[in-house]
Amino acid sequence: MTHRSGFVAIIGRPNVGKSTLLNALLGQKIAAVSPRPQTTRKRQLGILTTENAQVVFVDTPGLHNAKHKLGEFLNQEAQEALDGVDLILWLVDASSEPTEDDIQIGGMLNKVARRTPRMLVLNKIDALKADADGESVREKTYSDLLSQAPVKKVSAAKRTGLGEMMETLISLLPERPAEYPEEQITDLYEREIAGDLIREACLLQLRDEVPHSLAVRIDEFTERDNGMAYIGATIFVERESQKGIVIGEGGKMMKSIGSAARKQIEEMGGRKVFLELRVKVEKDWRDNPNALKQLGYVKKK
Repeated sequence: MTHRSGFVAIIGRPNVGKSTLLNALLGQKIAAVSPRPQTTRKRQLGILTTENAQVVFVDTPGLHNAKHKLGEFLNQEAQEALDGVDLILWLVDASSEPTEDDIQIGGMLNKVARRTPRMLVLNKIDALKADADGESVREKTYSDLLSQAPVKKVSAAKRTGLGEMMETLISLLPERPAEYPEEQITDLYEREIAGDLIREACLLQLRDEVPHSLAVRIDEFTERDNGMAYIGATIFVERESQKGIVIGEGGKMMKSIGSAARKQIEEMGGRKVFLELRVKVEKDWRDNPNALKQLGYVKKK
């Protein structure tokens, strides 16, 4: 039986559903998801192993017009994911017209070496109006931005169209053995995913610009004798006023964030978690090279 294996970079502008797609394909949550842009800040592998194939997805931050050093780091993370992969999957939001970011991504992908196969995937097709002609026009609008690439339509949130997409995707991968053990599903440690799930809880609970000014650092992750895990984490914000918003009146917001994050972490690890959160102000950390380095956002030379 033929066995195919390869690395697939999932590329797209912010908030098109890249992490939602990855979680849906794996059948479990390994990547933080929220309605807010730039939920994903680092590359993460999602490893899907079947009887005759292993697909190593590379989830990436959304490509966008960077306004600070953190944004530059996110763009570099996404662009470097294109190096050495076997397939580039460009995910777009089919429920809206292409944005300037989409146009720029299409131009960039058209410059990628032609020996790297590319696939255009239209997400959120469930949000399109029932007018079939409207759907075909939208499909042509996006496909015109990426020449000579197969087009697939899915709804990552509703998990529709994924089977057909995967059939085409696997057929484009090279014939070779698997790279990773069958039971491995990601390259991140549990403590790293926990940090992302805490930040996801913040993104879902908070409003205005606070979520974009927020970072999470795991200070301690230890297993207790009673089978529980103890996690101590610091939430960083840029201004004193944001600290008050994260804590909330009487600590209510902090409790809400902690409760939501703890539930997600417990589901991921299959055991009880004691989660202790604290908030610290790190002024303008998104433009501070030292702060970015401490938080793991290191822009390579």
